[in-house]
Amino acid sequence: MPNSSSISEFLLLPLADTRQLQLLHFWLLLGIYLAALLGNGLISTAVACDRRLHTPMYFFLLNLALLDLGCISTTLPKAMANALWDTRAISYAGCAAQLFFFSFFMPAEYSLLTIMSYDRYVAICKPLHYGTLMDSRACATMAAAAWGAGVLNSLLHTASTFSLPLCQGNVVNQFFCEIPQILKLSCSESNFREVVFLIFSISLAFGCFVFIVVSYVQIFLAVLRMPSVEGQHKAFSMCLPHLAVVSLFITTGFYAYLNPHSVSSPSMDLLVAVLYSVVPPAVNPIIYSMRNSEVKDALWKLLNCVPVVQTGAQACSSTKISSLL
Repeated sequence: MPNSSSISEFLLLPLADTRQLQLLHFWLLLGIYLAALLGNGLISTAVACDRRLHTPMYFFLLNLALLDLGCISTTLPKAMANALWDTRAISYAGCAAQLFFFSFFMPAEYSLLTIMSYDRYVAICKPLHYGTLMDSRACATMAAAAWGAGVLNSLLHTASTFSLPLCQGNVVNQFFCEIPQILKLSCSESNFREVVFLIFSISLAFGCFVFIVVSYVQIFLAVLRMPSVEGQHKAFSMCLPHLAVVSLFITTGFYAYLNPHSVSSPSMDLLVAVLYSVVPPAVNPIIYSMRNSEVKDALWKLLNCVPVVQTGAQACSSTKISSLL
């Protein structure tokens, strides 16, 4: 059996068996990838350029969009290239880099989702203290902590995973280099350390999930006490999609990392990986922004802002989105 010192490349899971289906998967993934790039790119630009969106909620949304761009750009381009060129290979260094960046972006995004739930809790349940608890320094510190948690997690798991001797070949049963699939290739008696690291990380993730659930329970109780039906609808429409994305993220992630090898199947592992690594970055722009009138207004003005010469100066011509809805 080959060991890690003799492996120069890994073989990823093919998305289809026939050439026609491979090309179909390529175009499907390309559409998803371009939609994610467009949605998250527009949100990032709108939040950065519109001063009305320079608030804690939109600051965290900007960070989420950047993390979504990084996350989906880590996995899909290589999968699309393999489907287009009918290959499965990824170099050893490329696999390590893919695992490093994926282990960075996903925990950082989950940490940021936890922070966003706290932001909504303070805004709805403690509105009089919002300016104090969520000032610019506190927001910057929390965002830095989320990115820092991703860096620490990435360094820890990448170094631990690729220091293991690989005794089970070089076939990765996933469309990208995922920690559980790499562990399947290691010598069974040598991966105890990485398993301990995974259990620790999953425990922290579960603690964050409990924090999110408790925060939303408090939010929903506060919303139900609102006298205004319109206010209740607005709060629920903002919070329920957030909770749905977090639930999808955590349940599929737990399945991917805790599912016993004896009962796993490549098709189910592939579906779960798509649900937690591809779907959230693609739908987050819709869930967090397209239902928000302030973001829609900023995007409309951004897309319709053209230079108009007026008395030697340039003005921005835009149409109110409310008139079109």
